[in-house]
Amino acid sequence: MIPATMSLIDLPSPGAPDAMVLSTGPVPEVTPGHVLVHVQAAGVNRPDVAQRKGEYPPPPGASPILGLEVAGEIVSVGEGVTRFAVGDRVCGLANGGGYAQYCLLPQGQVLPWPKGYDAVQAAALPETFFTVWANVFDIGRLKKGETLLVHGGSSGIGTTAIQLAKAFGAKVFVTAGSDDKCKACIDLGAERAINYRNEDFQAVIKTQTDGKGVDVILDMVGAAYFDRNLSSLARNGRLVIIAFLLGAVADRANLTPILTKRLTVTGSTLRPRTADEKMAIRDGLLRDVWPLLEAGTVAPVIHDIVPFADVAEAHRLMESSTHIGKIILKLI
Repeated sequence: MIPATMSLIDLPSPGAPDAMVLSTGPVPEVTPGHVLVHVQAAGVNRPDVAQRKGEYPPPPGASPILGLEVAGEIVSVGEGVTRFAVGDRVCGLANGGGYAQYCLLPQGQVLPWPKGYDAVQAAALPETFFTVWANVFDIGRLKKGETLLVHGGSSGIGTTAIQLAKAFGAKVFVTAGSDDKCKACIDLGAERAINYRNEDFQAVIKTQTDGKGVDVILDMVGAAYFDRNLSSLARNGRLVIIAFLLGAVADRANLTPILTKRLTVTGSTLRPRTADEKMAIRDGLLRDVWPLLEAGTVAPVIHDIVPFADVAEAHRLMESSTHIGKIILKLI
């Protein structure tokens, strides 16, 4: 039986991690085209941190509750839902509302747990796998035999990108902020990991590619790396920007390589995409990536599992940037 109320993480006003408080609120009503999931685990992501700070408001119609990915059991299905049923164990990309005992998911953003997975492992999948699939393979058009540079290689997105690119026959280079993080990236399949604290990635890439450069760069740093990214791309290379951790305004950037090397500079955010666009990404994952997860070829890297009530500690860990892989909140 579905209760009338649930535990959730409330954010009365933007602020530091301690601004989030454990609270109680109504369970969402299931609506057409949606499923209601009893949440067992939820992922913690950079957009959650940005929303907590007041820098990333939810899109119109989305739940104001933090949280963009969950795993659990379906307890109710809305009109028009045909692919899923009550009792199915699923994970999914939420438009908001993941930091709660119950979360409403559009059916086009729901995936079954890969065979052999538990809730914690499944909750580590949606946000990073949707992001990597959309940006590296759809927008970035990475192909077998090409080369990929991933900035932030030890992040949840980075560890996912390394494994997927390797699985599909690409060579991967990464940047990371410590020797331990670099080793973790190498262990996951990176060809070369560059410690950006004591190495210049532009020089390393030039050496590693015999001056050619890489075919695709997945960048979450932004302005601070813009010039060096353009210089590090091969002819017809693609720079895909997904965040601006070190600035969104690149002053006095040299745009010449865009013309001389026929570069593509693009990017995207996931949350504002339409339901149909997200469903297309979901379908691509089910078709091409879920078999790799079930075979053990690719797996989420989980740094820590944090009790739901200790969500502030999870955010502090995220902001420390000391983690390798995903941080998961456990509700059950």
